[in-house]
Amino acid sequence: MSSSNFSRRKFLAGAATVGAASTLGIGTLSSCTGKGKASESTDLYGFKSREYQLPPMLVTAPDGPELKAGIIGCGGRGSGAAINFLDAGPNLKITALGDVFQDRVTSLQAKLKEEKGAEVPDENCFVGFDAFEKVIGSGVDVVILATPPKFRPEHLEAAVKARKHVFMEKPVAVDPAGIRQVIAAAKMAESQGLKIITGTQRRHEHSYVNLWKEINNNAIGHIVSANVYWNGGKLWHRENNPSWSEMEWMIRDWVNWTWLSGDHIVEQHVHNIDVANWFMGDHPVKAVGFGSRQRRVTGDQYDNFSVDYIYEDGRHVHSMCRQINGCTNGVYEIFHGTKAIATTIGHEPQIVDAAGSQLFVAESSETSPYVQEHINWITCIRQNIPFNEAEQTAISNMVAIMGRVSAYTGKEVTYDEMMNSDMKLGPQVYVMDNIGFIEKAQVSVPGTLERPKA
Repeated sequence: MSSSNFSRRKFLAGAATVGAASTLGIGTLSSCTGKGKASESTDLYGFKSREYQLPPMLVTAPDGPELKAGIIGCGGRGSGAAINFLDAGPNLKITALGDVFQDRVTSLQAKLKEEKGAEVPDENCFVGFDAFEKVIGSGVDVVILATPPKFRPEHLEAAVKARKHVFMEKPVAVDPAGIRQVIAAAKMAESQGLKIITGTQRRHEHSYVNLWKEINNNAIGHIVSANVYWNGGKLWHRENNPSWSEMEWMIRDWVNWTWLSGDHIVEQHVHNIDVANWFMGDHPVKAVGFGSRQRRVTGDQYDNFSVDYIYEDGRHVHSMCRQINGCTNGVYEIFHGTKAIATTIGHEPQIVDAAGSQLFVAESSETSPYVQEHINWITCIRQNIPFNEAEQTAISNMVAIMGRVSAYTGKEVTYDEMMNSDMKLGPQVYVMDNIGFIEKAQVSVPGTLERPKA
């Protein structure tokens, strides 16, 4: 299809029809349980003090009735989250595992037995695209969602409908249709008193929380702009195996395919974007970005992005992310205030003056934030503390998608445009077979108004 007859509206429409949950027509969204846009009070100088529901931040989760967990997605992050869950407190048990691949299930089953002495019976180990349904229906109390992000909205909706508390990894979706499905499930979960934590571990890291508190006490004045970065090396890729079907290769190589990961601005850089939204107290309303593909060897994604995010009040956040070996790296945020500057450079959240002199260093903790988020989740479940991060993470996720779409098209893209887009990436049917999808997937060329034909 030529660029002359491929409109920007068609790009935003995507490749498939939208599910029922994405037909809600949600625009500007109210928040779940203290999440989303925070309530504010403003002084004469423009400083905004915001209310935000902080997690409990205990050293270990309190004891209570046994919580049985099911793991959906048994790869690297699912395996890590399973161990983090068991390390979070007493009387916790993993009783079910599910993945599309048998070797992933077998590997985690062995890891749990070797490292934690935890045995998951074979009859509670499920394989296939419907494994998530079997895990949810196996008698578990809570579920951990750690598959490639494409599948997250469907899995979340199923877990909430089954009234399960949920830990789900970020990102929560790869397209606007998925974002709306997550927001709908989040609202359903809130009405049922379910607790959801989303893998945005910065919000559960003592030093970040303490820096936010200091900023909220007017330590740097009014935030006027920010810079957020995730510049690192290549993650990994999987070469195709002749014994694999096309679907199997794509899922095993998922961090390189946009329909599965959302591209790395969504899959990885969403952490920094979420910190920006948290500290700024809002989300941007439009984006202008660019990026390119220079060294990636599989998939259809870019390996670098640079995006200018503009907020409703005119403030700007510059977002930069890269996955290329041999370059200068840095994963941090900088917030420029009217009185001072807050930074997380070197993973040391602190406040400095214009000359770089240190004014404040945020207190940290020996507890890993990956374990802390599970401690907070279990604490909220056992003490019945309302806590639901799904909507706020979906909003940050949508901001990342907005940046991706701007870079792919070379056009300014608005948040409302994204929220109302029916873009839905990926095949309509999941089968472990050759689906003719790879030949349709193309790297986006900005300025042509074309999108990947998949």
